[in-house]
Amino acid sequence: MSTSVVVADWIKRIADDERTRDAVRAKEDEIAARKADLVRRNGRRLIDELRATVTRDVEAFRDEFAGDPARDILVEATASDGGFVVRKPAPGGTSLTVTPNRDAAAMVCHYRFTIANGLPPREDRIDVIFSGNETETLQTRHHGTGQLFATPDALAEFLLVPVLTGRPR
Repeated sequence: MSTSVVVADWIKRIADDERTRDAVRAKEDEIAARKADLVRRNGRRLIDELRATVTRDVEAFRDEFAGDPARDILVEATASDGGFVVRKPAPGGTSLTVTPNRDAAAMVCHYRFTIANGLPPREDRIDVIFSGNETETLQTRHHGTGQLFATPDALAEFLLVPVLTGRPR
């Protein structure tokens, strides 16, 4: 003997809503897994390309001011993870430290501006996150503004302007 139970309409609606939420969560999980794989496969390459682009651009800027010690900017590697520091000497000393965190799919970009009148240095922090797209291309995005940097050249320009000028954004 079997008994059939009539399910109330409100239960059907809730069950349908839950199925929809489950499908959305599954899609979000799939997207996150694809992004993590993309970062794992390409994150280090992207960081290395950024460092190479920054180094190239700093050298080009220095060449514009050959012999000017105030614009003798240096790029130094900081760790085996691809991080680096860009330093502009005093007066108007400025530094940019780029610290990648591939597990978090992000880079912390820390600026330090030395002020000539003896005040404490000004410090700024920008979080740049790795962003994938449908074409499996890893890009970077400013976490605070959402600005997308499609190439290392675009990100290098964004990051270097405050260092080269000695002025915060």
